[in-house]
Amino acid sequence: MVLDSLGCGGAPDASEFGDAGANTLGHIIQARQGDLHMPNLAALGLGEALQHSSGMSSPWPAARSGVWAVAREISKGKDTPSGHWELAGVPVPWDWHYFPDETPAFPPQVLAALQNFAGGSLANCHASGMPVIEAFGAEHLRSGLPICYTSVDSVFQIAAHEEHFGLQNLYDLCQDMAGILHKMKVGRVIARPFVGSLETGFQRTLNRRDFAMDPPSATLCEWVMQAGRPVHAIGKIGDIFSMRGITRCRKGSDAQLMEHLADEMRQAPDGSLTFANFVEFDTLFGHRRDAEGYARALEWFDAQIGPILAQSRPDDLVIFTADHGNDPTWRGTDHTREQVPVLVHGQNLAQTQVSDRMIAFQDVAATVAAHLGVVAQGQGRNFL
Repeated sequence: MVLDSLGCGGAPDASEFGDAGANTLGHIIQARQGDLHMPNLAALGLGEALQHSSGMSSPWPAARSGVWAVAREISKGKDTPSGHWELAGVPVPWDWHYFPDETPAFPPQVLAALQNFAGGSLANCHASGMPVIEAFGAEHLRSGLPICYTSVDSVFQIAAHEEHFGLQNLYDLCQDMAGILHKMKVGRVIARPFVGSLETGFQRTLNRRDFAMDPPSATLCEWVMQAGRPVHAIGKIGDIFSMRGITRCRKGSDAQLMEHLADEMRQAPDGSLTFANFVEFDTLFGHRRDAEGYARALEWFDAQIGPILAQSRPDDLVIFTADHGNDPTWRGTDHTREQVPVLVHGQNLAQTQVSDRMIAFQDVAATVAAHLGVVAQGQGRNFL
């Protein structure tokens, strides 16, 4: 389970990304003056992971169960594909292409493609999702031109009205642009559909879709599928891995994803892999720099996960982690380069001794593979 953007500070190369001192979990705790109620993840060692990673004291009692560690990324990015691919055993071997923070942000060949596929575009700048929709939404409805923007991540985002532009037209445009942008090593083209009007206000819908580059080699998902086991994706996992190694994908809001997760815990066959991403920590609170909203979302997640863990079977292994940081108290609106907590729940972990609490993202994939008894094709090691 990936709690999207729940970093815990301490990345040794954070200064290279302009993020020295960023600490998503730690600064949320400080904003709450230590009053963050997360008993279930704290029992697995969330506080210990925070202290080990950043030196910040834990507000919770000592861990009572499970195993904890802190994971460090080697891919030169702080984005969704880099984090998820490396957690699945495959670091990014290339440098991503990033668009400059200027207007227009996109080079002539990209603008020419937009002219060819859509008759042009609006925005063409660095922006955050809802502000750019609010700024250009009315003009989009008048002109029919898509709203195209980017961020410090290797991403090209296209926002369009589901009814006036058409959802399938938006997906088709993203697919067309992905063929060009992926060759430039732009990691994702993201469809950002919205509804509403200038009078009633605009709202993004749940029909987001990511058109990501294929991972450079087989990931954990494919290792498991090659062994004849099913791989069930929850949230945007299917998009991130271009459906490679994915048997079934279920999407929705984080509340709906939690229901899907409960179903998987009850029904998933032995030997299967369920890979989930809960994205709203990142999209609704990290990017919008809403520390209180992020805190409430964490407390909701923790309360929901308690009953789900209680129904786990004796041989189930459940891992909570994150793909990067997104400190809601940090400057700007973008991800932050951080280490991430790794919390492991399993009924057979009572006697497990971990020799090194600082692990690699790739070690998560190797550990899952070892638990499932499939061959790990990456460089990670089983840390349990």
